[in-house]
Amino acid sequence: MSVEAGHAPNPSEYISHHLQNLASSTQTSIVDFSIINWDTMFWSIAMGVLGCFILWMAARKATSGVPGRFQAAVEMLVEMVEDQSKSIVHGNRAFIAPLALTVFVWVALMNSLDLLPVDLPSKVIGWVGLDSIITHHRIVPTADLNGTLGIAVGVLILMLYYSFKIKGAGGFMHELFTAPFGNHFLLWIPNLLLNIIEFCAKTVSLGMRLFGNMYAGELVFLLIALLGGIWSFGADASVLGFVGHVIAGTAWAIFHILIVLLQAFIMMMLTLVYIGQAHDHH
Repeated sequence: MSVEAGHAPNPSEYISHHLQNLASSTQTSIVDFSIINWDTMFWSIAMGVLGCFILWMAARKATSGVPGRFQAAVEMLVEMVEDQSKSIVHGNRAFIAPLALTVFVWVALMNSLDLLPVDLPSKVIGWVGLDSIITHHRIVPTADLNGTLGIAVGVLILMLYYSFKIKGAGGFMHELFTAPFGNHFLLWIPNLLLNIIEFCAKTVSLGMRLFGNMYAGELVFLLIALLGGIWSFGADASVLGFVGHVIAGTAWAIFHILIVLLQAFIMMMLTLVYIGQAHDHH
């Protein structure tokens, strides 16, 4: 998909085009909840379904005998999540541990989409003849702030839910007005403000951390892809561009695998930590 018909995009146009979502309408304000990024929605749901299918296949093929490689890998992942949830959450983990496992697998799959060639989605869309309908497409949901903040808001809802469930409505409200400075009527307003700021900061930082890392990774892949643009400046430049493109792209892709898994692990751990804090009394 070119920026304009018959016009080869310059580097700035190329990057801007690849960083624009397929939205339901044009956004004119900083916050507009009426706009839907269809590509983020599609790939988020697709990776969620794929993650559920992978875990379902592992459970379906589980055996008490010698496990295969796939079952052994899933069992190691489940044991890791269970150990982390046991050490962080002091309470019933019947829902929380599977939730943490789902978060890790889901975010890891969404992050892994960044390892696909940056121009592959547009090529596929062009091959099937939908380039006039799908004018923009971003394949990485976690490189869209709307996607990561959506996950963070979900964690916030769980934090509030467990705060009410474990401490009761009265206990939670008492904590909001008395922690961290103590139960004194002159400190009720500062305590409440600090607790509200804490909930907001946890939510924003959780979403911004994942978004920032994945957005930066996506941008680096685009910059590496632009190295191919110097191929047209002669044979020497062509060889230089090809070598630089392949070497830089391969090196960054290998390093980015660590970022993909690390960010999924951090998202899972912070989810456990925040829900675990909702179980603790101040």
